[in-house]
Amino acid sequence: MHTGSARALRIVTVVGARPQFIKAAAVSRVIRDHYTGLIEELLVHTGQHFDDNMSRVFFDDLDIPRPEYNLEISGGGHGAMTGRMLEAIETVVLDEKPDWVLIYGDTNSTLAGALVAAKLHVPVAHVEAGLRSFNMRMPEEINRLLADRVSNLLFCPTETAVRNLAREGICDGVHEVGDVMYDVALYYRNRARQESSILERLGVVEGGFVLATCHRAENTDDAGRLEEVVAALGLIAEAIPVVFPVHPRTRKLVDSHGLGRHLERVTVVEPLPFLDMIRLEQSARVIVTDSGGVQKEAFFCRVPCVTMRDETEWVETVELGWNTLAGVSRERIVLAALESPPAPDTDATPYGDGRASERIVEILANGAD
Repeated sequence: MHTGSARALRIVTVVGARPQFIKAAAVSRVIRDHYTGLIEELLVHTGQHFDDNMSRVFFDDLDIPRPEYNLEISGGGHGAMTGRMLEAIETVVLDEKPDWVLIYGDTNSTLAGALVAAKLHVPVAHVEAGLRSFNMRMPEEINRLLADRVSNLLFCPTETAVRNLAREGICDGVHEVGDVMYDVALYYRNRARQESSILERLGVVEGGFVLATCHRAENTDDAGRLEEVVAALGLIAEAIPVVFPVHPRTRKLVDSHGLGRHLERVTVVEPLPFLDMIRLEQSARVIVTDSGGVQKEAFFCRVPCVTMRDETEWVETVELGWNTLAGVSRERIVLAALESPPAPDTDATPYGDGRASERIVEILANGAD
């Protein structure tokens, strides 16, 4: 039995990108299941991911209530997009007068939510605080640093994240809660196996294909790096089937640079519904990606991962032997994917016990008493 004040605690949750929908699903479920009448959550969807396969279908698959606000802000440069978000989120916060603004991860939506709340003196709670790539060329790194600096509650997924914040002098309001993505992985893994028919639809078999994703600006915005990535996928596909769900922005850049020839042997598909993506991750022989979330999901599924970056925020996956940093050299990517060492035998659980969402909501509820 949870106790609370007469007025329900009001939380405005800001999401805008595919990974944030997944994380918010876990926390929102705890609020709905255990804090009805005690916490009122208002979901604000910035619209950063505008494709139906990147947003609407996620609300359906993850059983997230439709957002109270859909700001429909997407496209343009970082400055233009973030500026429009600032203006629109400010209006929402002024109208709704929340007790907390809850933000997730490291997107422009995250930064906009954090800055609006801080300037209006509304407490900020940041889920996935303390992650660092130490690569300031990544827009995500800048977003993380600034969001953490103005947050009042910092929910860290790992001990490493707590240490990162401590080195920056941030100790107050820091909580190691575990990773909400692990909560999601545990909750949906059996459902994905039972309900998704994606393997049959794509004509691939368990353990008999490579799953690839690519969306990071550092890889897509540089034509040379992007060619290394798609050329690597084409070479891998000569030896084993490759399934490549393509982010709309990545597809546009591949086409504009005339790089489609490298993908002739690759099974290129639209962004997939959540359960289909989980099913592919569970079943792949190897996952090749530049996504932070997919690196972790590979680890949760105990599938070897090749990361097309020079660094990762999820250092535990590398330390435990499940993740190889290959950069964007086509030779290194191909070698790592085709000659990946046998997966290590480890039961390590650096991302918690699957109850991060419960801890986050409990801290929010108690912190406002």
